Order: sequence, then C-alpha cells, then structure tokens
Amino acid sequence: MNAVALAGSLREEARRADERRMLVVAGGRDACYDAVGALLDGLDLPLSRTTLVGPNDRFRCERLPPDRAGDLLGETRDAVVVDAHEELRPNAVGRVVGAVDGGGLFVLLAPPLDDWPDRRDGFDESLAVPPFGVADVTGNFRERFVRTLREHRGIAVYDADAGTVERDGLTDPAPRLPADPVTVPAEDERAFPAAAYEACLTTDQVDAVRAFEALRETDTAVVAEADRGRGKSSAAGLAAGALALSGDDVLVTARQYRSAREAFLRVRELLDAEGALTGVDRDPPQRIDAAGGGCVRFARAVEAADLPGDPDAVFVDEAAALPVGLLESFLTADRVAFATTVHGYEGAGRGFSVRFRDRLAGSDRAVTDVRLDDPVRYAGGDPVEVWAFRALLLDARPPVEPLVTDATPETVEYESLAPADLLADERLLREAFGLLVLAHYRTEPNDLARLLDAPNLSVRALTQGGHVVSVALLAREGDLPADIRAETYEGGRVRGNMVPDVLTSQLRDEDAGAPAGRRVVRIATHHDARSRGLGSRLLDAVRDEFAGLDYLSVGYGAAPGLVDFWRENGYSTVHLSTTRNDASGEYSAVMLNPLSAAGRDLRDRHSRRFVRRVGSVLSDALDDADPDVVRAALRAVGATPDLDLTPYEWRVVADAAYGPGLFDVSPRPFRALAVRHLAEGEADLTPREERLLVLRALQAREWPAVADALDFPSARQCMRALGDACEPLVEAYGDETAREQRERFRE
Repeated sequence: MNAVALAGSLREEARRADERRMLVVAGGRDACYDAVGALLDGLDLPLSRTTLVGPNDRFRCERLPPDRAGDLLGETRDAVVVDAHEELRPNAVGRVVGAVDGGGLFVLLAPPLDDWPDRRDGFDESLAVPPFGVADVTGNFRERFVRTLREHRGIAVYDADAGTVERDGLTDPAPRLPADPVTVPAEDERAFPAAAYEACLTTDQVDAVRAFEALRETDTAVVAEADRGRGKSSAAGLAAGALALSGDDVLVTARQYRSAREAFLRVRELLDAEGALTGVDRDPPQRIDAAGGGCVRFARAVEAADLPGDPDAVFVDEAAALPVGLLESFLTADRVAFATTVHGYEGAGRGFSVRFRDRLAGSDRAVTDVRLDDPVRYAGGDPVEVWAFRALLLDARPPVEPLVTDATPETVEYESLAPADLLADERLLREAFGLLVLAHYRTEPNDLARLLDAPNLSVRALTQGGHVVSVALLAREGDLPADIRAETYEGGRVRGNMVPDVLTSQLRDEDAGAPAGRRVVRIATHHDARSRGLGSRLLDAVRDEFAGLDYLSVGYGAAPGLVDFWRENGYSTVHLSTTRNDASGEYSAVMLNPLSAAGRDLRDRHSRRFVRRVGSVLSDALDDADPDVVRAALRAVGATPDLDLTPYEWRVVADAAYGPGLFDVSPRPFRALAVRHLAEGEADLTPREERLLVLRALQAREWPAVADALDFPSARQCMRALGDACEPLVEAYGDETAREQRERFRE
C-alpha cells in the first residue's frame, strides 16, 4: 500500500465516523515531501482547506512557519501537515491539531522514528542554556512521543524511505447513531433572540447560551468550562452579541486577541443576521457596534482589569490562562462571565478551577455554571484528540485526594525525580506534571519537553506511598564564565539564567553571574494537602541538598501572601520589576536565599541597593503597585536603610506628627522614614497606616485618590491620618531634634 492509498483509507474511515485520523510520514525529508505531495494530488483535499506548518513552501496550499502555528486557533481545515524535521515544538503540535475538522487528516512529517530521539533539532537548541550545549540535551520527550505514535489507535505510520506501511491506523469503528438535532428554546423559555440559538452546533452550546442569559441581571457571574474544540468561545460570542442587541456595552477580554477572535466572529454573524450591525472597526474585528447603542469591544486582560469605559458586562475568555490576581480584578464588574479550557495548552492551571473558584464562590454574586462536553468539529472519543491529550499531557492531573489526604511533613519522603524515572513511570510523570500545571497559569506542552530534556532543570518532590504530594522544578543558574558575564553586562541576554541576567543587565552588577545557584522555577503542593507546611518542608530539603552552592532564588508575580511565604522560608527581596508582566499583569519579585559567603554577599549588596532605590522607583515606575505587595516586599528585604535626616527634616516630620506641619512641603524625610519602617518594622503602625505611607509618601498619589483607596471620608482626614502615623515613627526613630519638637507641642 502506498501513501496515497493509505491516506485515502484513513480519510474514508474518518469521514464515516466523523472523527480525525493521523498519518505519520517518517524518513528523509525529500522522501516525506514526495509522499505527501502525491497524496495531496491523489485525494480530494481542497488546497484552500489544507495548511502546511513548516519552514518552506513545498506545496500549493497555505503555509505557516512554526512560530505562527497559533494562527490556526479557531480555524478549521480538512488537512494540516506539520513538518517536524528541523524541529519538533510541542506547543505548535498542540495548537494546530485542533484545527483539523471531522473527516480530516493530521499529517506529521518526521525523521525515521527509530533515530528521531537521538537527533538534535532547533527546539533542542533552545533548551541548551549556558553553560550547557545542545549535546547535553536529551531526547526523552521524543522517545515518549514516538512511543505514543506507535501505540495509539487511529494513527498510521508510513516509512517514506522504504515505501512501506508500518501501521495502517484503521480502527474499524462501529456505525454511530445520528446526533440529536439542536433545538431552539421556545420564545417564552429564552431571553435572547432565536438567531443566537439557531447558530449553535450542539445542544451543549444551546445550554451555554441559555446560561449566559443570567448576565441580564446585576451581581451575576457565569462560568463556562469545556475541553478545547467544544464551542465555548462561540457560545460566549453569541451571548455577548445578544447583550449588545439589548443596548449593553460588552467588554471581551483574553490574554491575547486570538483567544477571543472566534467570539467576535460570532458577534458579527449574529448582529448581521438580526439586521443590527452598524459598525465594525477591522477584520477580524475588535469592536462591533449594534443598533440601539450597544457594542462588543476587546481589550487585552492587563488593560481590561481596570474596566475601561465602565462596561455593562465583561466576558473573560480562556480564563485559566490568567493568574488568579488578574481574574479577581474582574469581580469588580457588575456582570461577568468566565469561559475557559479545562485541558489544553491555552492554560490548564488549577489556579482558576481551584483557587479562583473558591474566591468566586465566596463572593456575594449569583454564579451560574455550565459545562460543554460535545465536540463541535468532530465526534466524541476522537482518537487524534485522545492521542494529543496523552502525548502532550494536556489532561495531566495530580493524584486523587484520598491518596494524599493524610500527608504531613513527617510522613512524606523527599525524592529526586530524574527524567529517566519519569519516562519509565507514566503515572509518576502525570502526577508531577499535573502539580506543575496547577502551580502556574501558563504551563504548556513545551514545558513537558523541558522537564524531560533540558540539562539545566531538575525535579524534586515529596511523595507519600509513591504518589506526588508536592513538587518543585529547579533551574541551575550562575557559575557563568567571565566572557558571558561581560556580554550580559554589555546588553546581551543569557538564556535560562533569569536571576543573574536581571542582576547583571538591569541592576548593573557584572559579578552577579559568578556565584552558583538554583532557582525555584515552579513549586506546588496538592490542593488537598495545603496549609500543612509541605511547601516549606520541600524547600528545606532543597536547601539541605544544595547546601554546597552559593544561593537559592525565585522570581514570580508578586502577591502579598506569596511574598510572605518566601520570606518565611528564608528568601529576601532584591528586586521588584519596573514593568508589569505582559501575561500576569503583576510586578515580579526576585528573592535570594544565601547558602554561602558568596551568596550572602550577593544578597546583601542587592538588598542594600534595593532599599536605597525603592523610594524613588515607587514614585515613578511602581507608582501603581499594590501597596500590600510593597509592604510585603520591603518586609522581606533583609536590609536596614540609613536615616540621614537633617535637623530641619526631623522638625518637619515632628511638626506634622504633633503640630501644624505639612507633608507636602518636604516629602523626602517622610519617604525615608517609610522605607526604614517598612523594612525594619520598629514603629507601632497599623496595616492601614502602612498602606497610607506607601500610597502617599512613597508612591506620591494624590490626596483624593489615597483617601478613596483607603476609605477616608475626605482628603483632609487622610492628611491628618498621615500626621498621626508619623507619631510612632518619631517615637521609634526620632533624634534629639525630633524629641524636642514633640515636647514643644505637648506643652
């Protein structure tokens, strides 16, 4: 059987079952392209519905370079061909496989499968961070990937060099029962126009649109969850369009526009069908206007968090791809919907499904839940989807709750999970990776390959009964040669060495890359075993194991509770980023835990520099940082700034505390005292008073804005409160001049 006959039989079976089939064409690149060219010519595959994802134009169909694989999100094709000869990027596979329609083919071009794990490609080069080279990268991910190709049903393997079929991939599925027709709810049973339901492709979509009807009322939230390809974004778009028809201003947001594109296409179709489309800003649209004054508009999540334009309703698409802190900001909207993928590279982190859902449940709004299970593009149980979930661990999960419910720091064991161990034990791999997915909102298939192959990464875990309870992903950093340190100081970047890179390139310390360290890239504890000290137990064990290095470090999107956790585990603040993370919307904290004299020197000099510069940075680049993040970061700094106040400045502070003096005439001494107290904590101030110091003395926000943020009745009372907060500062730090002024006003 040649490639054309094999592909034809696969496609015939796929059409009959309304499923997809996968064809692996393995061998030399030219032989693979010849085979695929023949099957494209020999099958009735329209070139307009065929896409090649690869580095070169070899066919007359659409071509996308691998770094633009995301362009296929929301698109539908009869065939997608991925050329993996130069590089296999797991993210690209995860993005494009969902674009293949029922009855279609997903074609993978690969080197000979037996040799593939031992080859090194472009993606491997990205894993070879200094001081490692590409020869240090292993092929564990591809070894497992090849194994899944040979084991899963619905996947054919064709040897293009030999012209032979290794597997035909045929499953001989039983005939499917016809699906129930989609029924439009009766007029008295629906609130949206009939056209919104007529556009639905499954009963699940109808149910989702009906669930979104709850957004007509105030103090409501709707959560729509689904695996990828279930039409949740389309349902959200139909609902958003229906709200716009009633005159609502609807804000749609996501980490990036491509995640929301499908929703906007459905909005335009609905308004056009209703004859109410009055304006579209571009193609694809990011603002659509409806007759009657309603509209649907897009803003990226970081900008949308402030609810620009005061929208009537907000739709957050791919919510699991956003951090919890950013998700919480949308709860200030009167009506809000969250649509999210349960499993998928877009973001499967349980920050949404566990932590954020807990906070949503504790809010005072009525919450409506809906889940979509039926695929839109292909039948349920599609073998290509089953393969993709396993090969990329899109559905990786931590162990079930009963296995860890009684885990404590005393009952668990500390283990090193080597890549070979994870490769040999699928359950262990799924549990460890499942917890890492839980830890971070942007864990992707590429991270699975890094976990198994990157020479600078290692995994440590706490296990109970062989099950993973807590896990940490560690990155080797530092110990860089002088030439790389110099290059970084002069503006170059050093991949995989985040902390040395920041301290060298941004904070101008050419020697920062010399000490050797380990960075905690991710850490997670099973949700059902939290608040028992397991995370701290794991960090203690990591510290003991790597005691011979110079330091441990961490960098993360700063939130008050997280900063406190790291401080309690011996980590000190050395930096707050001056720009918000583009995805998380948070300022990042960098913290160090020294293990040697060199590590202590590195920590101490950057802690001292941090407290010297933070006052001016907070009134500039960080003037909108959360005051509780600032308080926590300074509390964890581990350095005491000098107080170099002049006698005059002490009189200004004392006069503001005990007399008619004003902060505004000389802010500098107040700023110095605020940093000193927040770093040292000697004065007896309440959290509200500390926030007042941050907002006004450090961030220089206007009095009315500070009063509003801290719920003072007026700006004048806020000003008086700052004076009152200065009294404990004078008591704790004041010199003789300050004490004399105090006594003068007490007489």
